[in-house]
Formats: sequence, C-alpha cells, structure tokens
Amino acid sequence: MDTNTTSKIAANSTAADGDTLKPFIEPLVEGDKCFVQWRDGTSQLLAKVIETKRDPNTKGVVKTLPPPAEPKESEVAAGEGDIDGGEPSLKRSKPNEGAANTSTTTTTTATAESPKQTKSTSTTNDKTTDKPKLSAWDFLYYIHYEDHDRRLDEWIPLSRFDLSTLKRVPPPENNKVDGDLLGLTAPRSRRASTVGKLKRSNDSRRNSSNNLIEGSSGTSGDGTTNSDALLRGGNWHGNSGNPDLAELEAEHHEITKVKNITQIVMGKHLVEAWYYSPFPPPYHEVETLYICEFTLKYMRKPQYFLKHCAECTHKSPPGNEIYREGKLSVYELDGKDHRVYCQNLCLLAKLFLDHKTLYYDVDPFYFYVITEVDDEGAHIVGYFSKEKVSAEDYNLACILTFPQYQKCGYGKFIISFSYELSKREGKPGSPEKPLSDLGKISYRSYWTHILLTLLSEQKGEENLQIKDISLMTGIKTEDIISTLQSLNMIRFWKGQHVVFVMQDFLKKYMALNKKIRLCDGKCLSWTPHAERKKGGGGD
Repeated sequence: MDTNTTSKIAANSTAADGDTLKPFIEPLVEGDKCFVQWRDGTSQLLAKVIETKRDPNTKGVVKTLPPPAEPKESEVAAGEGDIDGGEPSLKRSKPNEGAANTSTTTTTTATAESPKQTKSTSTTNDKTTDKPKLSAWDFLYYIHYEDHDRRLDEWIPLSRFDLSTLKRVPPPENNKVDGDLLGLTAPRSRRASTVGKLKRSNDSRRNSSNNLIEGSSGTSGDGTTNSDALLRGGNWHGNSGNPDLAELEAEHHEITKVKNITQIVMGKHLVEAWYYSPFPPPYHEVETLYICEFTLKYMRKPQYFLKHCAECTHKSPPGNEIYREGKLSVYELDGKDHRVYCQNLCLLAKLFLDHKTLYYDVDPFYFYVITEVDDEGAHIVGYFSKEKVSAEDYNLACILTFPQYQKCGYGKFIISFSYELSKREGKPGSPEKPLSDLGKISYRSYWTHILLTLLSEQKGEENLQIKDISLMTGIKTEDIISTLQSLNMIRFWKGQHVVFVMQDFLKKYMALNKKIRLCDGKCLSWTPHAERKKGGGGD
C-alpha cells in the first residue's frame, strides 16, 4: 500500500475508543534504508536498519487498520490451475461482481447449514481475529546513519522514519519474512553464537601460550597467525582486504555491530555509550551500568552503586603516581600486578573505542591513567596502554579520553606524555599502526606543532638533521618525514632529500600562539624499566 494512501486512511479512521488508528505497515527488516529524523528534529539523515526487536513500551499489539487481505483459495478460477508446473492464476472480478458473488455465497451457506454449524464457524473466525498480525509499529529499530561513525547508532521507533523514502531489501524467495529478521528471536542469540566461534578460534591458537583469551599482543616472529595480525596490541585491524581474514572480520563485525549498554553513570557524570563492549553476564545487556571511578567496579543497580560509593575507601587508581602538575596526576600500573583494575578499564574503554580487542589478557601491558585531583580524590580522565616489549618500537597501543573530559586538551597531553617516556628511554617511538581517522588527525596535529615549534627556535646556520630531530622529540623518523611532506617542507636537493624551512610560514604559525596542553618533563618522576634494578621502585 502506498505510504501517502495509508496516511490519508489513518487520518480519517478512528478506533472504537476514539484513538486514531495507525496504517498497517509491514515490519522493517535488516538492510532496509530510509531517511530518519535526527535527534534534535532539525534534519534528516539516511540510515540503514541493522537489527529489530519488539518494543517493550507497547502493551500487546499496536492498533492499526486491517492489513491488505490475502487472496483465498476460492478466488482461484476454475480450470485455471497449474500449467506446466507454474503458479495458479487468480480470478480478478469487478467490484460489483465480487459483491454479488459474496452475497449469493452467504445466503446459500446460511440456508444449507444448521444453526450449530453457523455458530461454530463464527467462533473459529473470532479466534482468528484474536491474534492480530504484527506491524512495523510494534518494533524498535537499531539503525546506522550512513557515512557517519558507528557511535551514533541507536534504537528508534517507527515514528522517526520518513516512510516516503523507505527502500526495502528484496524479499526472500518464499515471500515470507524470516522471524530472525524481525527480531522475533532473541536479539543476542546470533551474536552469542558468533562470540563463541571467535573465542574458540582465539583459544585454539593460544593453547601453547600463557595468554588467556582474545586480545593478546601479536608476535613478529614465525608464530604470527592471521588472527594475531588482526588483534595485535589490543587493537582490531579490520578491513584488511585479505580473503584469509574475511571470515574473522565478518565475525568481529557481527559481534560488535549493536551496542549492548546504553549509558553509564561514572562519578557525577551520565555518559552515553558509543560501542559494544563484552561485559560478562548479567552486566552485558543493561540500560545503565554504574561505575566506581576509583576502583572501576561496575554494578547494575543504583542502590548497590550508592552503597558502594558510601563504603569505598579508595580515592585514586592503584599503582604508582609518576606525574603531578597542579591538579593533574598520572599513575603507572603494571597489568600483571593490577589485573582486575586493568581488565575493568579495558571493558570500560571498549564502550568508547570501536577498534579494541584487549579485554582480559592485560599482563603484557603497562597502563598510564590520567586523573584530575580535587578534595574528593583523583578522578580518572583517560588513559593509554603500552606494550612492555614491542618489536616495532610502539610507545602507545590504546588511547582514550573519556567523553565527559573531551575537548579539554587531554588528548594532546596523553600523546606528549607517551613521547616524554620515549625520550627518557632514549628510544624514539610511534603509536601503533594503523591509526584510526581521529587518531591520524590528533597525531598529525601534535607532530606539526612540535616540529614547527622546534624549527622556529633553530638558528639559520645550524645544520639540523632528521635523526637529531627524532632524538630531541622522541618521534620516529618516518613520522617526521610524513609530517614534513604534508607541510611541503621536504625538497630534493643535490641528490638527497633535505628539510626546506619556510621562515614566513613558521612566523605565521607561531603568531597563532596555539595553546596546547603538553607534558612537562620536570613534573615526571620516572625511570625506564630497563634501567631499574630487579625489585626496585617506580622512581
């Protein structure tokens, strides 16, 4: 039925109790596309249906106009049955003829049947009408906004759809909608099965190792497997284009495509979750998860959360405080020594990181937790993790600033802190590759600021080489070269590449006087682990 037609019918039709009847619409299924009203109602965005489920807010079935009647067997014309195995054709009579035929049939039946038979037929029809057909109004739809990040995905009702723009996927061959497509089956059953497949795959490849489950750091030797390549360093490296990894990539997408937790309460903040995170049952499918910001213990019910907060004696993360600048503090944690806290941190971070797989196997990593300090304690702002041993000289594996503290300069601070550790180690480092789109922007901005600031402080007669810049900044040479190339500051001269410094460009950049929060090396009290004596402290 045409959408405009159904809208007109709905406007002129009312139920017995005075409520306006909604037009009957077949439920949307996975893959359908339609323009959807954005949250503030100011615009529409093209969205794709990812999954459906029954709307818990609807009691029973939403009242709608009757669905279009399906052809009955009696409507099949006599003598027009199957021809060469084809489908039987239907006799389409004119409206007046149909009415006359119906009237005649009814009269004949009433005369031939006894009152008992008539009553029995009426009872059967009543039972049939007691089970109305489910319509699109009875469901919620999990949608992905096309050309937008998955963190904006959400559950919405049908009222948010502009049905005049609806484009449905081709129906199945048998013209029947699969119950799984309508969300009539348990929405997590398919995903749970996939989780098991991925876990078994990871477990089988780690039988000879000391790792626990998915998320271990990859190895660079002969023992590296396909799934290791995807899970290296705790980050997911999907969309590789490798056909051997296609099945594993599809499994990962199936597992994480629908966020399972809507929001978290963390300290005084109510924060919307962005992505799926594999919290264990019964915490894995809740509307709101309550997080203690000092221990990162998670709870399902507010009364337990309030009781925990009243009794909790912890006022800071575990580990060693290695940096203090005013109200800004950083703690270093060994994943092996503080396993539960670091596991909870990874599960929490996954709610805001799309490409992360390090959940439980935290032993091979150091964690650096950034906090804001006040009279109530040290409140977690963000963190980054770092492999204890990295063959690629990565100085950062995962990085996150929690949404409630974003746009406050903490991202650049965390990046600069990782490079300050690299300078202390005397070994230039680089973030784990490949970087996400947002990661590329953040790092390119940081590299540009550091390099242009350094070059503006150099005198013209000084002969500064790229390897010298690398040692001074802790940035690897390939990252320096790529940044200078993007600024058009690498030129080919006398058979070799040289840095071409444009003084006017440097003056204009420095005149902008950009305020960037960076790590102050004087406030860092830290000795590289390679230089520490066995059993020594963190200073």
